[in-house]
Amino acid sequence: MGSVIEAAGLGRGYGEVRALDSLDLSVAEGTVCALLGPNGAGKTTAIRILATLARPDSGSARICGFDVVEQAQQVRQNIGLAGQHAAVDDALTGRDNLFILGQMHHLSRRAARARAAELLEQLGLAEAADRLVKTWSGGMRRRLDLIASLITRPPVLFLDEPTTGLDPRSRDEIHSTVSNLAAAGTTVLLTTQYLEEADRLADDVVIIDAGREIAHGTPPQLKDLAGSRVEVLLASAEQLNPAQEAVRSLGGQDLAVQDNRVSATVPTGSLTLPRLVRHLDELGIPVQDAGIRRPTLDEVFLKLTAREGSLR
Repeated sequence: MGSVIEAAGLGRGYGEVRALDSLDLSVAEGTVCALLGPNGAGKTTAIRILATLARPDSGSARICGFDVVEQAQQVRQNIGLAGQHAAVDDALTGRDNLFILGQMHHLSRRAARARAAELLEQLGLAEAADRLVKTWSGGMRRRLDLIASLITRPPVLFLDEPTTGLDPRSRDEIHSTVSNLAAAGTTVLLTTQYLEEADRLADDVVIIDAGREIAHGTPPQLKDLAGSRVEVLLASAEQLNPAQEAVRSLGGQDLAVQDNRVSATVPTGSLTLPRLVRHLDELGIPVQDAGIRRPTLDEVFLKLTAREGSLR
């Protein structure tokens, strides 16, 4: 499976600010890659360069083998782009929006009508197709925006924070749409601030901050970087100190205490729950509950960047 999106040493500055700083990227055909990072990390700048909307001032990038600077026209013929805000016309029906876009892409009237009907049916908007878009929900309008980017059946789709500001139900609709597109062979590069979104959709995740990559891997691989979290709920606060020493002796780090609960981080796979419970029992430390869980991607990000708060 070859790489459809490739970038090497990609950089872009705005005055003294480096929006991107030597970013490398490789996205395999038919997969979803999530580009994660806080506001201002450089996600949108990367998308704009790859979509030929901005020029890099260092490095290079290729889409489907075409250089984004030297062969921009060929790149545009192979991509679809949906931004953070729906770009459809609220004063038209959904069907008319797509018909006009089809004609703008030089489809015949018959082909434009057929393609609009096909996409509306495929993405579950056929029943609302002949209503004015201004009567649609935010999630429906965002799905229509995705459809608009697929008029020409592009092999590569860029999605720049497509679910920002949507309610959970609408986000689920977009997630299902993206999953279906990838299953049908579309290569998707997705930027998002929502880490659970990347966890659900992405085959590969690149976390960037201040324009630089700080981590790269599959969601499970990234979670392994942060280790697993041990949590012990004690029957009595009198056992807090012995419990901390017990967990520390099993490799626990970053210990935290809250009420009667002790928690710590251990390397992934280094400790099993039976071993933890047995060790505490041998030391005569009564517990009400104990568990070992993998971190969320949110926790991974915090550990990698040593920041407080979350991405949202």
